[in-house]
Amino acid sequence: METVNFTSVTEFLLLGLMEDPKWNLLSFFIFLLTYIVTVAGNMCMIILICFSSKLHNPMYFFLGHLSFSDLCYSSVITPKFLYNLFTNQMAISFKGCGTQLFFFGLFVGAECFLVTVMAYDRYVAICNPLLYIIIMSKNLRMQLVGAAYTGGLLSSAVHTSCTFHLSFCNSNKVNHFFCDIPPLLQLSCTDTFLSEIFTFLLSSVLGSFSAIVIAFSYAKILSSILKMKTSEGRRKSFSTCSSHLTIVTLFFGTAIFMYARPMSSYSVKDKVISLVYTVVIPMLNPIIYSLRNTQVKNAFITALYKTVYK
Repeated sequence: METVNFTSVTEFLLLGLMEDPKWNLLSFFIFLLTYIVTVAGNMCMIILICFSSKLHNPMYFFLGHLSFSDLCYSSVITPKFLYNLFTNQMAISFKGCGTQLFFFGLFVGAECFLVTVMAYDRYVAICNPLLYIIIMSKNLRMQLVGAAYTGGLLSSAVHTSCTFHLSFCNSNKVNHFFCDIPPLLQLSCTDTFLSEIFTFLLSSVLGSFSAIVIAFSYAKILSSILKMKTSEGRRKSFSTCSSHLTIVTLFFGTAIFMYARPMSSYSVKDKVISLVYTVVIPMLNPIIYSLRNTQVKNAFITALYKTVYK
């Protein structure tokens, strides 16, 4: 039987967070402030890591790429969201929706792998401190970061193709503030079973792989910390890991809840949960790492002092 392409939707309407438009202006200023803090925080982190010699080690190399990833995927979502809130024009073109989904998936996928790489980095630093610099050589660091972006690229390409090969011929109202997989699948007028299963399996496999690496790394780290003879050594080791564990909990907790489950169970409350990893986490990452990291704080104070008294 000849396959008919029923796709007639040329644009989507993003319904946003709240149905009542009277809250749009207040939401605009709240999310504008959040985005300004996100951009400023991540840009400061990237600049500090690039220009402060004290931060030229593997840990901060990965942290710089984490900030870059946060900055990118937040910028894929938030400016369009702010524009929609300010103008009350919720339309996004079909191609624009696909582009937004692709780049969002690319940088979120890269972040998933980067967080995993950072867990391995902490494992090497604490369990093999004398060989840390040798093991985490420049070549290995470049390969790990390259693998993270490549993994994000491939994962995003699969997710985007699984979503946009479907036909959309009914409603074009996306019950979300950006183009995400679950609400888009709900609009399809063709069978989404295979797309849902493939998306679920891919998310589960990638999430499981990252979870296993992170769990193994921190099991080894905990074992090494407990064997340390001095309380100062244990405190310092716990301090270097606490920031990363906070990010892991926030990022994987919300991402797994959203994607490692059947897409048909998506509901309106999930829009609020998705705010955590699209808006809140990119803003919190540089704050958490700067407030809980003495080296970052000292580098920032030194850079500020040189700028003021130059």
